[in-house]
Amino acid sequence: MSQALAPKPYPEFVLALGDCAVLVRRSMRHLTRNIDQIFQTVLLPIVLLLLFRYLFGGAVQTGGPSYVNYVIAGVLVLSVTFSASATAVGVTNDLQEGIVERFRTMPMFSSAMLVGHVVSAVLRNGVSTALVIGVGWLVGFRPSAGPGEWLAALGILLLFTTAISWLATLLGILARSVEGANGLAMIVVFLPYASSALVPSETMPSVLRAFVEHQPVTPVVDAVRGLLVGTPHGDSAWSALAWWVPALVLTAALTIRHFRRRTNA
Repeated sequence: MSQALAPKPYPEFVLALGDCAVLVRRSMRHLTRNIDQIFQTVLLPIVLLLLFRYLFGGAVQTGGPSYVNYVIAGVLVLSVTFSASATAVGVTNDLQEGIVERFRTMPMFSSAMLVGHVVSAVLRNGVSTALVIGVGWLVGFRPSAGPGEWLAALGILLLFTTAISWLATLLGILARSVEGANGLAMIVVFLPYASSALVPSETMPSVLRAFVEHQPVTPVVDAVRGLLVGTPHGDSAWSALAWWVPALVLTAALTIRHFRRRTNA
């Protein structure tokens, strides 16, 4: 009499991917049900673009491209950092509401919750990037980039977005309250304002200019702007990679370490 063969279990990495996909869907579903996150993801980047385009567009001299062409890269970066607060708050909420303990009782990948928050943050920012570029086109944004430049610019934005999302997740783990998470994320939110995102660094006082030209957000802005509209950007793309590839690796490692320490996973 022949015995029925037991089905072979899926490899562990396939099961882990499935767990992560479930948590990504969960985070994205929260977005559709939270008006604050919808505002941050969809409306705030557009409001910022229109504000800078029409409030400062006639007053700021960029020394080259029109102001809308100049500021579009800055708004893209600003929208990424604004999203950091939503990610940090979401992680802190999960840790405080007991959902992590519920997940620990299930046979699931221990870091799936972290991956869910990071991937959903990247997807949210992908939506806001598309909206900013689309609305920017309607109000005068005219890129000169070819397919290669577009891919390079979007690749740098993806790297920056992923690193910021991991950093926001880490801040959410370190915070002990939702208010604390939001406060810590404000540091990330305001960093692009002290960069070349909105005005050329050449117009700034010498001390501020030195800081702006040597902080990690400026190379991202300069590289994206140069690739999209052809402004001089020197080695900004390489500088952006030098800053944000190590930042991504370090923040991801620290996030997983602190998460496991806090949850005893």
